[in-house]
Amino acid sequence: MPDPFVIGVVAGVTPDRWVRVWHERLPEVPLRIEPVDDPAAALRDGVAMVFARLPVAGIADNDLHVIRLWEETPVVVAAKGHPAQVFDTVTEADLAGEEVRPGWGDDVLDLVAAGHGIARMPQSVFRATGRRDVIARPVSDAEPTRIGLVWLRSAGGELVDEFIGIVRGRTANSSRGDAAAAESEPAPKRQPPKPRQKQAQPGRTRAPRPGTVGRPRKR
Repeated sequence: MPDPFVIGVVAGVTPDRWVRVWHERLPEVPLRIEPVDDPAAALRDGVAMVFARLPVAGIADNDLHVIRLWEETPVVVAAKGHPAQVFDTVTEADLAGEEVRPGWGDDVLDLVAAGHGIARMPQSVFRATGRRDVIARPVSDAEPTRIGLVWLRSAGGELVDEFIGIVRGRTANSSRGDAAAAESEPAPKRQPPKPRQKQAQPGRTRAPRPGTVGRPRKR
């Protein structure tokens, strides 16, 4: 049996639809999915391709091929009973003064559930935790994160081309001649965030400031 073709995935990504197509088209080639925390390290260690959040830290943009896929909604995660719980969404201004716990692990969420600060993460990551002892609300004016399929420019081959075709939606009978074009998409440049102008949202009631829990307010 040939060696498996290894695809890495960061937290919150579910590649099941592409895995299913792979097994249908290449049943003789095993496909292994590996969770990864550091996409750059995974690629250097031999993982063929990674579904990663862009941009990928630790690898120069010119060393990567990238297929941009979808954007993720950012959420704030807080303890049950936090003022944000009564609203459908919050804004950056609503969260001013809150203690933000870095990271997405269970240790961080345990602290948040106990009322010690808040956490921020993509909505898909929160859903993957399965936590029911905290609440999550979208941050309406926060920059979304983006998922992309990445692989080293020094890597490639027939199996990489096959997976590109599957992700791109090419049929089994399509030519692989477009693979090189798919690989040529440049990695996103790392740029400082642009200042955002807050826009009023008619009809929306903002979350109370920290420390105002218990004051009666109308939604």
